[in-house]
Amino acid sequence: MIQLHDKKFVSFISAQEIEFAIAKMATLIAADFANETPIFVGILNGSFMLVSDFMKQYTKPCEVSFIKMASYDGTLSTNEVKQIIGLDQDLSGRTVVVLEDIIDTGNTLVALKELFKKQKVKNFKIATLFFKPEAYKQDLKIDYIGIRIPNKFIVGYGLDYNGLGRNLPEIYQLQD
Repeated sequence: MIQLHDKKFVSFISAQEIEFAIAKMATLIAADFANETPIFVGILNGSFMLVSDFMKQYTKPCEVSFIKMASYDGTLSTNEVKQIIGLDQDLSGRTVVVLEDIIDTGNTLVALKELFKKQKVKNFKIATLFFKPEAYKQDLKIDYIGIRIPNKFIVGYGLDYNGLGRNLPEIYQLQD
């Protein structure tokens, strides 16, 4: 058990399980885009560890970029997505694979889909390390899912609680 600010968290997903899920996603995506050079777009801040480890597993030519969006305040989703840092390259005619650390409500995805639609991308695919099906409220297909999890607040491996916990190599969930 760990404590971050005023909350206690218990061990939930090991570093080995995370590593296995990322390797599986990288293999599937590499097979699907074997004849292309996709651009992977990590959503900051949470996805920085995922993107780093994913890129080490992805064996085909590719590019990587980041965008910063925000939709959380503490442990609650605000249901409002703000773009804080944007992409600065031309993506028209490109395959874009968004690398998300976690998808719960899916509100960020809707904002991203609109952004990439305006940029006239050829393919828009979504890959997430963690997916909360019970919390998901959108019609967008999630193309690659690492690990399905219950609708509980988690920290670690890039995910935080008010700034703390991103550096943990495994996942902890909020203690009941």
